[in-house]
Amino acid sequence: MINTEFNFTIYDTNFYGQYWQGATTKAVVVLAHGMGEHSNRYTHVAQKLTDNGFAVVAFDHFGHGKTGGKRGHNPNFEAVLESITKVIEKAKSVFPKKPIFLYGHSMGGNTIVNYVLRKTHDLKGAIATSPFLKLAFDPPAVKLFVGKLLQNIVPSLTMGNELDVNAISRDEKEVKSYIQDPLVHSKISPNYSIKFIETGEWAIENAHKLTIPMLLVHGTEDSIIDYRGTEAFANNSKSAKLKLYEGGYHELHNDLCQEEMLQDVVDWLNSQL
Repeated sequence: MINTEFNFTIYDTNFYGQYWQGATTKAVVVLAHGMGEHSNRYTHVAQKLTDNGFAVVAFDHFGHGKTGGKRGHNPNFEAVLESITKVIEKAKSVFPKKPIFLYGHSMGGNTIVNYVLRKTHDLKGAIATSPFLKLAFDPPAVKLFVGKLLQNIVPSLTMGNELDVNAISRDEKEVKSYIQDPLVHSKISPNYSIKFIETGEWAIENAHKLTIPMLLVHGTEDSIIDYRGTEAFANNSKSAKLKLYEGGYHELHNDLCQEEMLQDVVDWLNSQL
């Protein structure tokens, strides 16, 4: 597997991107990571996909990983969607005339779901893992009120995301790796919290507008993002396929069911070709 880095700039922000390719490439997967993390945490996912003929093009979101900007903040939701467009364009330039799929986890899952619903595109399909469509807990009403207020006054103000790191995986090694990762952070602004709650609700209500095949996967013991929100999206769409992993935590690609889940992704991608 060959890894190549690249950069692009939008909204005065320098973005870090990278792509992986194997000996042959039959299609391309554009990957969007989750809140507080970065694309390097998906190297093993890229390995599985490239071993099966799928190149992977990934990037670090606004305020994440090696991309610039205030940690945990983005200019606005449209800017987040525009970053996806830029990476798709990069994928097309490096791998011309190859089918392109989107793959997003958690926050990235929300992003790619909203992208395919709101934007004009020629994508072959999309995969959303534990997509941030509905939180698995109810934020305090006061905190939501303050968050909405701050979004109008000081949208760049960040706070801790209150993530229980033990909820990402049943594998203690993965939790430890997450905690010790210097590029992982816990900062979040209203533009990532309040806006993503709102766009998650919108996506569920507008799932019937989905026009391309989509694979949704979620763990039934995800205490960060509610699998029932993903289930509701699937029920509202004729183009979405849902698989639930009994007992699975938030990061299925780093959980005890990792091998099964990644093979399911490969099998689904192949079925679309």
